[in-house]
Amino acid sequence: MKKILVIGGYGFFGNLITRRLAADPAIRVIIAGRDAEKCRALAAELQKSPNLPLYHALDLSRDLPAVLEQVKPDIVINAAGPFQGQDYKTPEACIGFGCHYIDLADARDYVAGIGALDKAAKAKGRLVITGASSVPCLTAALIDHYLPKFARLASVDYGITVAQKTRMGASTAAAVLSYAGKAFTRLRNGKMETVYGGLGLHMQNYPELGLRLFGDCDIPDLALFPARYPSLENIRFSAGQENALLQLGIWKLSWMVRAGFPRSLDRHAKTLMKLRGMFDIFGGDESGLHMTLGGTGHNGQPRETKFYMIAKSGHGPHIPATPAVLLAQGLVHNTITKRGAMPCLGLIGLQHYIAGLKGLDIRTMETTTPA
Repeated sequence: MKKILVIGGYGFFGNLITRRLAADPAIRVIIAGRDAEKCRALAAELQKSPNLPLYHALDLSRDLPAVLEQVKPDIVINAAGPFQGQDYKTPEACIGFGCHYIDLADARDYVAGIGALDKAAKAKGRLVITGASSVPCLTAALIDHYLPKFARLASVDYGITVAQKTRMGASTAAAVLSYAGKAFTRLRNGKMETVYGGLGLHMQNYPELGLRLFGDCDIPDLALFPARYPSLENIRFSAGQENALLQLGIWKLSWMVRAGFPRSLDRHAKTLMKLRGMFDIFGGDESGLHMTLGGTGHNGQPRETKFYMIAKSGHGPHIPATPAVLLAQGLVHNTITKRGAMPCLGLIGLQHYIAGLKGLDIRTMETTTPA
């Protein structure tokens, strides 16, 4: 039996990860977080799991080394964001103790820079993975899957739309809002250009979901993919709300941040999430992910593939939570043998990822032109 410490194990994504891992008879989950009562309540709720989950109060700013020594986990999963502005003290502590580390970070610099720990992780024979989420794990899996069908891949344009009734935690909301109005770079026409989070307003038409409104968003992919896929000339990632009025509100606030007031939206995450909840009556529980890949086919003609992942019944949050589960299970059952520190690229194939969503109200579809 392997012990897995899930930091933020009762939170927005951590709760989903904890529940799925607790169902594996080869795993004992230890639920950790600042609120000991919330940890205890979830452990009690899962007491019928094959191995009774444990819990432990944990404040990452001071307690982690002592908790590692006390709990002695084989794997640590860090679901306690936001990761924007964080250093590597948590994965460094895990390497020092001698356990594997996985996190769900979507912060560009944090994920892109994790290679700084590669030498130390290999010396300990441990795997340190960051970005085990929709980006860059799923998005890279999609490109890797379709890449062989192109003689030359020139562009990827993709995004995620969130259901109105998705109850984001404060840290998740803060991570999303931290980009609003802030400058970042992305590849356009073969050169890096500066754009601003929340701006670049545009529409995307989804099968079954209809039109959704999107704005530009910064993610690790924008730093990682130009090197991973050197033929690319254009990359755009965007994020959107189901409710168009809310997305327009983010757009307006982003312009205000760009103008200098307020300086950032992430510090207002709790207030903005409360205001968002007031619109639940006008929304549903259907989320989506889309990706359009463009380039040249092997016949020398233009080729375009459109991929959609549609999540209903409120199951959208399972998509970003799944990679951490699959990676942890791979380590426990010895199907993942890679060691070192790296972004979550090339570790989970698209079919493996989709299989990990089995039993959920999530479906995929694609179209290709020409066929």
